[in-house]
Amino acid sequence: MTLNEFWKENPSAALGFSGGVDSAYLLYSGLAAGARVGAYYIATAFQPGTELEGARRLAESLGVPLRVVEADILTLPEVARNPPDRCCHCKRALFSLIAARAAEDGFALVIDGTNASDDFESRPGMRALRELGVRSPLRECGLAKSEIRRLSRLAGLPTWDKPSNSCLATRLQTGVPITPEALARVESAEAILHEMGFTNLRVRIRGENAVIQLPEVQLERVLAIKDKIIKRLKPGFGAVMLDLEGRE
Repeated sequence: MTLNEFWKENPSAALGFSGGVDSAYLLYSGLAAGARVGAYYIATAFQPGTELEGARRLAESLGVPLRVVEADILTLPEVARNPPDRCCHCKRALFSLIAARAAEDGFALVIDGTNASDDFESRPGMRALRELGVRSPLRECGLAKSEIRRLSRLAGLPTWDKPSNSCLATRLQTGVPITPEALARVESAEAILHEMGFTNLRVRIRGENAVIQLPEVQLERVLAIKDKIIKRLKPGFGAVMLDLEGRE
């Protein structure tokens, strides 16, 4: 099946829209095929505020109003406890909200941006999507991440080279309770490093300490200005450390 064939069979759908590479291209393809696609962004403490701003700009540039649904996800004990299957509970709650809002807006089908590169079977969150009947057109059509980036570039989408990003909850080790304070510390630290020109990064919390993960090509620069980084980040953490293995 191609995406055009998918949209021909499903001319109306509500999309869980993050503003990332995958959901951006999926929204674009639906609009290009003449489908009615609603873009739904779930705003939680797990996403930096800048992600919502970017998603709104992108949706507006494509001529689609962004429907923002607020969710206080940390009120769910099964999420706040941060168990190994946290993502399953989180996805189930968030996409249930999308489905309810979408039904009010006249959408019967809910879709997401999971692609063919994602390990669908082993990821807990994917199980929740399957249980809710959420479909993943990019995966169904065999489109992998590299191909989606290529097609996005051809389409002129600004997200074609946007680094992949996971929710802020992944910065804490499994089993460590998630608190608003911990998420705020991570968001602030990552924002500071972005301001300094670093990209595709993570700041992970280990105990009271911060562990910075960067692509290997950026390690030399981070070491060159380590004193400045420590000064900026240290107020929020016991110690500031660097993962020398780097990110891919």
